[in-house]
Amino acid sequence: MSNQLTINGLPVTPLPTHKTNPDYHTDKQQVFIVGSKGIPAAYGGFETFVEMLTRLQTDDSIRYHVSRLGKDTRRYEHNGAKCFNVNVPDIGPAKAIYYDIAALKRCIAYCKARPQIKHPIFYVLACRIGPFIGHLANEIHALGGALYVNPDGHEWKRAKWSAPVRRYWKYSEQLMVKHADLLICDSKNIEAYIRSDYRKYSPRTTFIAYGADPRKSKLADNDPQLLDWYAKKGLKAKEYYLVVGRFVPENNFETMIKEFMKSGSKKNFAIITTSNDEFLKKLEEKLHFKNDPRIKFVGTVYDTELLKKIREQAYGYFHGHEVGGTNPSLLEALSSTDLNLLLDVGFNREVAEDAALYWSKRQGSLATIISTADSLSARKINELGIKAKRRITEHYSWKKIVGDYESLFLIDD
Repeated sequence: MSNQLTINGLPVTPLPTHKTNPDYHTDKQQVFIVGSKGIPAAYGGFETFVEMLTRLQTDDSIRYHVSRLGKDTRRYEHNGAKCFNVNVPDIGPAKAIYYDIAALKRCIAYCKARPQIKHPIFYVLACRIGPFIGHLANEIHALGGALYVNPDGHEWKRAKWSAPVRRYWKYSEQLMVKHADLLICDSKNIEAYIRSDYRKYSPRTTFIAYGADPRKSKLADNDPQLLDWYAKKGLKAKEYYLVVGRFVPENNFETMIKEFMKSGSKKNFAIITTSNDEFLKKLEEKLHFKNDPRIKFVGTVYDTELLKKIREQAYGYFHGHEVGGTNPSLLEALSSTDLNLLLDVGFNREVAEDAALYWSKRQGSLATIISTADSLSARKINELGIKAKRRITEHYSWKKIVGDYESLFLIDD
């Protein structure tokens, strides 16, 4: 019988149990990463980050340990990282909190059983477990370890959460900031917010951005897979505007659809997103976008090469995110699409600078920008594309981001 183990369709190497496998290395910096759904990554920003951090590792003096939300307690190796499943009960929205606590406790127990491990780093992604972090931080410090936290974006501002949940997120964030030894912010705007709102704690912060893959798609312009997708969706290369993202209110789908309908553009508006029937129904009742044949909800695209090619072949890309730090979909757009039309908020300007056009939520703003975009010369669009790709290559490539993290982990050991 084969001993092959697969996770998300990819082969990984099973590891022996803790008791029979003294798999620590006293000469390595041990880094325990908690808060992602795990690797191999299937989706998600934090999952992609951990995947790239381990896949592109260049300094072998670091040993990564990664928690994964699983249905057992199996241990395995992927990208050289030691991964462990954490099985928690399905208790609704609180499941993520339970998972983070259980995973962090498991990492602490691992180090307690191995006193040879010196100065471990525990890196918690997001601020879900603030009310519980004080005691855990004390245990970490008793080990000689350090607690690092990625505060993510303004989760407490997201419209999908009820008022009590938003209050929990804000309170939890406050306590994570209070007890963290270092906050690693993927946006300079988030770093400034942390230092300002929580200045009473004198938080220690640093900025390391999220990353993107600047290479072009492997698919050719006439690849049958691409042409078949176009035929099914009623689209043509360079004849559509595009948006890719979660179908939630704070990503401003309502504004983008309403303003596009107002515009006189002869192009289509392709929307790649997950289904949210309730939100979709509300938008249709308000906007009646089904009467506009240019508005095309085209479902989801999970093939990364196809999605990258769809971005490359778009005439322009809309980005309406206003909550969060450095947004992965914005980086992907800048690395692939020449003409980008972004909501004018600090997070987006920080990333794109002068490589994009900007619009506000004010009535008529985006419609006017669309008219401007439709009349741009090919030369101007190409200039914007060159600037956008330069931004990604010089400041947001995964190679640079991984190098920044390795330097941080080793300097602070």
